Amino acid sequence: MEKLTAIIITKNEILNIASVIDSVRFADEIIVVDSFSTDGTFEKALELNVTAIQRKFTYHAEQKNWIIPQAKHDWVLIVDADERVTPELQTEILEVLSNEQQDVAFWIGRMNHFMGKRVNYSGWRNDKVIRLFKRDLCLYEDKLVHEEIVAQGSVGHLKSKLSHNTYTTMDAYMDKMNRYATKQAKDYDKKTGTLNPYHFVIKPFWGFFKHYIIQSGFRDGVVGLTIGFIQGYVVYMRYVKLWLLRRNLK
Repeated sequence: MEKLTAIIITKNEILNIASVIDSVRFADEIIVVDSFSTDGTFEKALELNVTAIQRKFTYHAEQKNWIIPQAKHDWVLIVDADERVTPELQTEILEVLSNEQQDVAFWIGRMNHFMGKRVNYSGWRNDKVIRLFKRDLCLYEDKLVHEEIVAQGSVGHLKSKLSHNTYTTMDAYMDKMNRYATKQAKDYDKKTGTLNPYHFVIKPFWGFFKHYIIQSGFRDGVVGLTIGFIQGYVVYMRYVKLWLLRRNLK
């Protein structure tokens, strides 16, 4: 069987760190890369008998691309602190490691939970990420947000899913979305022309309409309505922050 390195990127994840580490205990090596947490995350990771490193955070793609080549083993699994490897996914990953593979990476679906409820629609139904891959053949694309693995070879699909709960409180979630909007503004600067009402009105409305109507967010009740509004808000703030960025304002 091939050996596996699990990597977890953290910043102030004291509520998650023990559970996420426990969910990847089947890995042969576990590395936690912590961005100088102030809530005891790093100290807790050290207590849990894993390799814990502190490094200043710039953005996710850069942090992950820095640590991936340092993994001891050929196969790497990256798990966010708010995700858990389910027993079913663990079994499937071990099957991958037990057999010769033509694929160099694998898409893994996510079961998303928000505001205490499983999200079945709202554009999150088919959410998937590349998280299991060969160390020497894969790196993240250089983007500030929504980065994805660029693989030098074919990418397969696993049937089992990660459990994902991105929500703690509404205030914390909105702070996170505002940070995303700020980073997206920088990503979009080079590929966005002159800003006009299309960016400030049509695109935010479309963000809401797509998630709530086209992707059946209304079937998720209040959770779906909230997701739709937040998606529209993030699109609007992306272009407001881009407008401010181009004027050297904050």
